[in-house]
Amino acid sequence: MSLKYTPDHEWILVEGDIATVGITHHAQDALGDVVFVDLPEVGASIDAKAVAGVVESVKAAADVYMPVSGTVTEVNEALRADPALANSDPLGAGWFFKVQLSNPAELDGLMDKTSYDSFAANN
Repeated sequence: MSLKYTPDHEWILVEGDIATVGITHHAQDALGDVVFVDLPEVGASIDAKAVAGVVESVKAAADVYMPVSGTVTEVNEALRADPALANSDPLGAGWFFKVQLSNPAELDGLMDKTSYDSFAANN
């Protein structure tokens, strides 16, 4: 298992060739109370850095970007039913979708926890 982060405040947990994607604590803190999520369709092939979904809060709406290229294999229906999971457990029950990696080398361009923590503190 490998946990990586994007400059757009998504996290990606890689297990083999499947990765789980969500938003970070920093992102949900900045957004405030999440009230709606728009998740990608299962089977959709999405390129790295393309918009994969939307998260809306009482303060703002923000795009959720695909950290790496791949095909969506599963979406979190519990999050769709209870968007507040993105606030209460962003790195657990509040995950957004799972993707089968099409280019695992793209993971090398993402940040580890130490790098991300430093980045988030300054952005």
